[in-house]
Amino acid sequence: MSNPAGGDLPRGIPTPEGYLGAQARITSGPAPELVAAGYAVEVRDAPLLHDGLTLADLAHVTVLAERGLLPEPVAAELLAVLLEVAEIPADEFPYDVVLGDAYNSRERELTRRAGDLAGWVHLGRTRREAGRIAFRLALRERLLDLAEAVADLAEALADRAADTADAVWADMTYLQPAQPSTFGHYLASFAEEAARHLARIRACYSWVDVSPGGSGGVGGTRLGLDRDAIARELGFATVGRNTRDTMWNVDGLVDVTSAATQSALTADRLCEDLQIMASPGFGLVELDASLCRASVLMPQKRNPYALSAVRAGTSTLIGRLTGVVATGRTPSAATDNWLHAYGEVTSALELARDLVALTAVVVGTLTIDREALERTARDPQTAATDLADEIVLRTGTDYRTAYRVVGRAVARWLAGETPLSLQALADAADEVVGRPVPGLESVDLAAVLDPRRLVHSRTEPGGSAPDSVRAELDALRPDLAAARAWVAERRAANADSRARLLARARARAATAS
Repeated sequence: MSNPAGGDLPRGIPTPEGYLGAQARITSGPAPELVAAGYAVEVRDAPLLHDGLTLADLAHVTVLAERGLLPEPVAAELLAVLLEVAEIPADEFPYDVVLGDAYNSRERELTRRAGDLAGWVHLGRTRREAGRIAFRLALRERLLDLAEAVADLAEALADRAADTADAVWADMTYLQPAQPSTFGHYLASFAEEAARHLARIRACYSWVDVSPGGSGGVGGTRLGLDRDAIARELGFATVGRNTRDTMWNVDGLVDVTSAATQSALTADRLCEDLQIMASPGFGLVELDASLCRASVLMPQKRNPYALSAVRAGTSTLIGRLTGVVATGRTPSAATDNWLHAYGEVTSALELARDLVALTAVVVGTLTIDREALERTARDPQTAATDLADEIVLRTGTDYRTAYRVVGRAVARWLAGETPLSLQALADAADEVVGRPVPGLESVDLAAVLDPRRLVHSRTEPGGSAPDSVRAELDALRPDLAAARAWVAERRAANADSRARLLARARARAATAS
């Protein structure tokens, strides 16, 4: 290749035939290093965008025709070609890495099939607009997939929480015995957290469900494109109020990736606990054999592999979220923000969906040892807080003094010096406050040290008493049902808008000569 202005052309891959038409300032194909580091990233996302790019083209051409900006015969013929292209599976489409952006390969294929008619597709629209539309369409479905998986996890947790609402155990903080509670109350806490992610996902969906169609280069077009019509054709809820913002904003990318990461974090925190609870030192639960993996060397090993998969995947998601946040701080309206975004954000949603779905299976198949759980609650030290409360109620002593008395008595019991008794409490009072505590003998120590009686006394809303746990779950389930109904409604609406767009395109294409 020679340079008309004199001298050799810059090094680079030979320009493919039809590459973007005439571009006076680009006199060579891309350097192989640019292809590897940049173009290959864009083409890797082609399967993700494949279907949405066709829908974007169909909607744009349809609205151009309806606004009288495209001759009807041209529109019919062009739609016919676009429908032909729509039949090509992504893995069979001639995407060319040298062309970079997936839309460039589409343009070459459209030009090959339709000649100069393909040029009409660009009227009032950048290739970036088509890509953004396709990306949002892909995100919509993946957000619904994640919402469904999160609802499944919340429901699995709620079901097991209902089953174990009366399973007494010593809840832990810092992995130390805390207070008698119920395992159902513990599991219900994760169900509540999972349910909150459904609202986060729905908020992200609202950001995604905004059409960038008709944005022009950045500030709109002088053609009078009907942006609302483009949005309706594609099934978007609305159009963005500012075309530059709708085309280039990245805060939604952070929100979507954050919602994915937070959904997985709930699964991860539960799995972190379960890995400890399933260890021989605790022996409180056991994973289903289908979720474990044997050691190649040690025949006795039964490794809880599913828990490791969730933990590793969540760490990966945190890294992806960090990457999306980091690229978001580069200049506005620049490719930096978007080069990796399509793949990173959608893969984050897919990974989170898989991790959450795996955790739902872990929960649903978990073997819970009720006897082992109750043994933890029968450790007298777990009743220390309730014992201090009892001293306050029976004697009128302030809580801090009661706390110190009980703390000293429990410390001596743990050291093996003396059993936990009324006498031990009296001795501790003499040592801590230097005087007897009047009324200490009225404390019903046996009742306070009975974990079942303690648990059944925690009847406040949100408490760990079995009836309180069941009431909490009864209030939670309608929220989960509403989330499932919303997912089903959005799936149906999206499928309907797609079917209607294709049907209208086929009807118009049928008039082509």
